[in-house]
Amino acid sequence: MRFCSLGSGSSGNATLVEGSSGITVTRVLVDCGFSLRELTARLARVGLAPHDLDAVFVTHEHTDHVGCALALARRHGVPLWMSRGTWRVVGDPELADLVHFVRDGESVPLGDLELQPYTVPHDAQEPLQPCFTDGASRLGVLTDAGSITPYLVDRLAGCHALLLECNHDRDMLAASRYPAMLKSRIGGRFGHLSNDTSAQILAACLHDRLQHVVAAHLSLENNRPELALAALAAACGAHPSELQAAGAEWGFDWLELR
Repeated sequence: MRFCSLGSGSSGNATLVEGSSGITVTRVLVDCGFSLRELTARLARVGLAPHDLDAVFVTHEHTDHVGCALALARRHGVPLWMSRGTWRVVGDPELADLVHFVRDGESVPLGDLELQPYTVPHDAQEPLQPCFTDGASRLGVLTDAGSITPYLVDRLAGCHALLLECNHDRDMLAASRYPAMLKSRIGGRFGHLSNDTSAQILAACLHDRLQHVVAAHLSLENNRPELALAALAAACGAHPSELQAAGAEWGFDWLELR
């Protein structure tokens, strides 16, 4: 199994997960928070096109995540997976045949991968985040969550790779020009994860077989990659250079799980 990011941040998010049996290949896109034209261009950077996708998992209805999901399904026939709550917000009756519903704790086989969605605290209708496994390795994704819960820590425990939201540095957010209401929303229980909160989650999920840790969904206004990486590195006893941060323009290249 391997994964890469086509971009991560408030301007758009898309993470590509690929599993292979050696004969077949399955590719699932987690969110597609860009226009269809932009997504197509970003897929081309990794040598792929929309028709190479086997499924799209939409975590929730916010624009930087759902993006062109409906247009992608309509034009290329790519199946969509999401919660019923998300579909109630974004749904299009004409696409009903291409939509599949998932719920917290339900495992869904998708070719060479298995999708394991779990619920998170975020200000959306029924937000879900995914874990994926190919039977040998496990990837955990956590973005767009406002706080730690024992349940999400339990779901991420034992993952061999973690993609963790590091949305903001608390001091930078407090000193920013954002309105007080927006600051409260971002830093609140159902907002976004700070560097130090993500570091706490990482510390709770450490184990000897953890291969990759990636900081994601960084705010351009209220964070810096070096701050996010320093916080995560301190939590796992690594040097910041051993970790990666996903960028808004070019997320990160393929990382393989062995």
